[in-house]
Amino acid sequence: MNDQDRAFFGRGEGSNRIRIIDNMWAVFGHSCAAEPDELVRLLHADEAIQQAETILLTIPNQLGVAYDTHVVDAILTQVPTALGWR
Repeated sequence: MNDQDRAFFGRGEGSNRIRIIDNMWAVFGHSCAAEPDELVRLLHADEAIQQAETILLTIPNQLGVAYDTHVVDAILTQVPTALGWR
């Protein structure tokens, strides 16, 4: 995470949320925004994540291609390996 990441997402975990998207109810799982080592710890401690075959990563596209690329790169180069994912 850098200062821009912290400004957009804060730190730590948020609980599940129910929101309306395109006039339909949607349930969002908890959010995790943290330094890579803390993010790995949070994900590793989450039993549902450990049991899941697929994890959906949502990145808000309103932040632009360059920023989204930064987020995806940071996650894909640091988190899967630390969690032992292939």
